[in-house]
Amino acid sequence: MTPSLEPISELKLEGITKRFPGVLACDGISLQVRRGEVLALVGENGAGKTTLMNIIMGLYRPDSGTIHVNGEEVHFHSPGDAYARGIGMVHQHFMLVPNMTVAENLALGLKELHHFMNLDIKGAAKRIREVSERYELPVNPDAYIWQLSVGEQQRVELVKTLCLGARLLILDEPTSALTPQETDDLIVRLQRMASELAIIFISHKLNEVKALSDRVSILRHGAVVFNGQTANHEPSELAALMTGHDVVLPRNEGSGIQGEPLLSVQNLCVRGDRGNLVLDGLSLELRAGEVLGMAGVSGNGQREFADALAGLRPVESGQILFGGKDLANRTPREIIHAGMGYVPEDRQTEGIVPSFSVKDNLILKDFAEPRFSKMAFLRKKEIDSNAEVLKERFDIRCPSTSTATGSLSGGNIQKVILAREISRGPKALVAVYPTRGIDMGAQEFIHEQLLARRREGIGILLISEELEEVMNLSDRIAVIYKGKILKVLPAVEATRERLGILMAGLADPDSPGDAQAEVPAGAAHE
Repeated sequence: MTPSLEPISELKLEGITKRFPGVLACDGISLQVRRGEVLALVGENGAGKTTLMNIIMGLYRPDSGTIHVNGEEVHFHSPGDAYARGIGMVHQHFMLVPNMTVAENLALGLKELHHFMNLDIKGAAKRIREVSERYELPVNPDAYIWQLSVGEQQRVELVKTLCLGARLLILDEPTSALTPQETDDLIVRLQRMASELAIIFISHKLNEVKALSDRVSILRHGAVVFNGQTANHEPSELAALMTGHDVVLPRNEGSGIQGEPLLSVQNLCVRGDRGNLVLDGLSLELRAGEVLGMAGVSGNGQREFADALAGLRPVESGQILFGGKDLANRTPREIIHAGMGYVPEDRQTEGIVPSFSVKDNLILKDFAEPRFSKMAFLRKKEIDSNAEVLKERFDIRCPSTSTATGSLSGGNIQKVILAREISRGPKALVAVYPTRGIDMGAQEFIHEQLLARRREGIGILLISEELEEVMNLSDRIAVIYKGKILKVLPAVEATRERLGILMAGLADPDSPGDAQAEVPAGAAHE
């Protein structure tokens, strides 16, 4: 039986308060959203957005305050209770089983499709097609999740949530892992859907907030500091309200002289997770004292390139020359000792040990050094002192350095990783999506830190899908397409349009001699 399509006319929160040990996460929050409306919820990392959404979804119980749906007070004890009242959430990190089909993923989550020991896959596929057509969200029920691009997986999450009966959608950072093209497509689709649904849109990207939402609520330190019409405020005003001060993202003004080549990658070939050749003869050079940006559509080999540089993925052939030594197929420990810093793409699983404290994560690469250990015993006073100094220097906001790092906001986890890598004094730093999913205040701080390291003579390889970030920070920009560097150009000559054309694998319009790539558009989703 198809879930009821009865709309939610209004969700209203009044005085929602939630405390954790040492933290007031939500401080008397009141807000409301109605059918046919998109409410943007913004705030710095740690402002209370996720806690508030977890309360709405029944994952947490508020210490005080009430939730009303269509004027009736409700009490949710689980996400199932929220779905029963038509409230669903699409999480930032997808809740999908990669080696199952789209239909199988839906059937797992919908009890009415469970028949004895079997799942009604045909029924699930039918439900998916109905919702896909209704909301113009094309999804193939028979496709395996691992075969889909990130944008397609995002669409699957939306369809799945709607199939489960949601008529109020909570979207948590829905564009954080999408390409610019996929982001534009999602915003258009959400605008169409908003006429039938109520939508709460959580994002750090204020241009998207401006484009999509009708109203905006801003949280700071767990409290609502602003409610108003989005159209009446520019993104810069919203950023100032979020942080309490004007936010100006720094730019690389080109001061300073680049030094000698520091990292030279020659004809690198690396295989992907499915055994296919993802990097196919990639060559690149990073100089001391420069930021070399790498721009490309997701799936063209960026992740595999970063893994190879860090010693996390075997190299089929080619060289990674760093400080006169070939680091191809060396261990991560050897690469660390050679002076290579690394800020990974997945901060939760590769950047930290979530259950370890902040102070322990800050010494993960140096715990065996004499400064922090003696005769196999850790020197706790030195570890504590190091953590306090870095907490202050990098503005890591946590109750104490003994707090489990995994409990911090995304921006503060990223600061822990950056503090650890920079404090080691690396010769080169590989930064992969360093500001993905974090607020503008944290972005401003991280950009300042990267440019400061550049001035100190450190070579920085910046891998990002945010073209504005790449253009603002880089001295040179390398465009990657299908596992090769298509072109390297000075940042002063780069425009969004020119980079977009190169990222699609087309000939550079400003260099008539450039050859056109084999495939004229799109990404290589490996």
